[in-house]
Amino acid sequence: MTTDATTTTATGRAPRPAGNVALWVLQVLLAATFVMAALPKVSGDPVAVGGFDLLGLGMPGMYVVGWLELAGALALLIPRLCGLAATCQVALMIGAVATTAVLMPEMIAFPAGTLVAVCVVAWFRRDRTAALVRSVRR
Repeated sequence: MTTDATTTTATGRAPRPAGNVALWVLQVLLAATFVMAALPKVSGDPVAVGGFDLLGLGMPGMYVVGWLELAGALALLIPRLCGLAATCQVALMIGAVATTAVLMPEMIAFPAGTLVAVCVVAWFRRDRTAALVRSVRR
């Protein structure tokens, strides 16, 4: 039994082609979403600056979140990293949902939907994440 994600999963089962394609489509859409969300933050857009000032995080917090979103978007497109990236983006989106719930509850649908989508990817790519962790531990 191999743990190569391209041939079999860590459990020895061959991935289902339709499900794998659907996950990759979702990952590409999520990556695009995270890039679009990150661009105002990493470019210092005044609206983004105002929002992070309101949160008390200021420009440093805005840049950190923006670069984390960009890094996560890129990693979602790399087969070996996509599960870990989705797991990390879950943590980021929990913060986004909580912040939106407090400051702009009427706008919670988009971050909540994004959170659900990254949870789906993280769950179905958990074998890849486990394989990555095992390879780092060796």
